[in-house]
Amino acid sequence: MSLKVVVVGAGVIGAACAFHAASAGMDVTVVDRGPVGAGTTSRGEGNVLLSDKEPGPELELARLSRTLWDEIGEELGRDSFELESKGGLVVASSAEGLAALRAFAARQAEAGVRTEPVEDVHDLEPHLAPGIPGGVHYPQDAQVQPVLAAAALLRAAMARGARFRTGEVVAATTDRDGRIDGVRTAAGDTVPADAVVNAAGTWGGELGRRLGAPVEVLPRRGFVLVTEPLPPMVRHKVYSADYVANVASSDAGLETSGVVEGTPSGTILIGASRERVGFDMTMNAAVVTRLAAQACRLFPFLRDVHLIRAYRGFRPYCPDHLPVIGPDPRVPGIIHACGHEGAGIGLAPATGALVTAHLLGRPWRGADPAAHADFLPDRFFASPGAPR
Repeated sequence: MSLKVVVVGAGVIGAACAFHAASAGMDVTVVDRGPVGAGTTSRGEGNVLLSDKEPGPELELARLSRTLWDEIGEELGRDSFELESKGGLVVASSAEGLAALRAFAARQAEAGVRTEPVEDVHDLEPHLAPGIPGGVHYPQDAQVQPVLAAAALLRAAMARGARFRTGEVVAATTDRDGRIDGVRTAAGDTVPADAVVNAAGTWGGELGRRLGAPVEVLPRRGFVLVTEPLPPMVRHKVYSADYVANVASSDAGLETSGVVEGTPSGTILIGASRERVGFDMTMNAAVVTRLAAQACRLFPFLRDVHLIRAYRGFRPYCPDHLPVIGPDPRVPGIIHACGHEGAGIGLAPATGALVTAHLLGRPWRGADPAAHADFLPDRFFASPGAPR
């Protein structure tokens, strides 16, 4: 009899969990209060990055995920979710910044990332502003269209027997031994389960609470600007070196850094901002203005380009900047897969593989639970006042 798994969340993380679990022969049901990819997944740029990660557990998960994205592209068709292996270019604004960037890249290279120092950044990006002292090219960086990626993964899971249903999960049900045996929706329906995967993204903390296993996942708001369609003008994902520091920061205040990349449709995406304002979705014209100005400093031609829209959403942020992936020791049967902040798109395939490995109790598609203990939820329970 196959293991019954309910995945709560139909974003790219939940879809990847469903894809791998169904591929392993499990009986999978995905439940979401809305359509596929409607939450955080629809509010990102689709980054699949190695360039912004310090050597350590997240980088190792990202390297596995990068391999799995290529495998998924071969199986499902790269064009079906716009998988582009276009590479990334990180640029410095000063000689001191360039020295720090290259030292960072050298540490990444020692950890297995392909890095290529660039003397003249205009060889790779002719439209960059003059005076940039140099940068580092990361040929493994890639991009996907995130909603299409989530839909493709879920469609492939359903082809393997998974089911998708809408409805807000309000609680877990347990057997007499206290182990999960299903979830209850707001409509009063019960979906039976041997295991429940918390893949609710920014709402993973709230879902964990409803399931009796709270985890500290907080919202961090970010804005993305979209230009009118243009001929190909930006070849790579291009960002300033301070983006890496902003990703690693725990500051609650507004932080922005210049990030510019093209898409297959011709639009250019501009980011990136981060701020902790709870679930406040207010449009902030000052953030839009700052992001536009930073992008124009990188690519002066953008001064004459129209913005057609700006969107915002919430990144699921954990205080230690690592996702929560693995079984919860407080409620047998719950496995968390949330808290990826801005890296969820890139880390999705490896997260799905790691969740499946936990469900199987053995390695799956290169993901070994014993090698990824840094992501386990019980790391939060060692200090006084941690959620229990």
